[in-house]
Amino acid sequence: MAVFRPKAAVRMVALLPSHLMLLGGEPVGPRHIEWNFVSSSKERIEQAKADWRTGRMKLPDLDRDEFVPLPGEPAAAPNPMS
Repeated sequence: MAVFRPKAAVRMVALLPSHLMLLGGEPVGPRHIEWNFVSSSKERIEQAKADWRTGRMKLPDLDRDEFVPLPGEPAAAPNPMS
């Protein structure tokens, strides 16, 4: 990910066939990051952590066999929603 200054001229060069996604608009403001969670709200991150701990977060169909605990927590596997 790259964030450019407003009105900056930007040149992108791909050395291999590539897909590029460009988003524009006003800056989104500060973000909070904890483990795999990113949000503009610390409360939403705490809710995501609680959902992860209790298995309320749906895992991808091909990635249900291994549960990764939050850092610093025991490796007890909850029963993820399917």
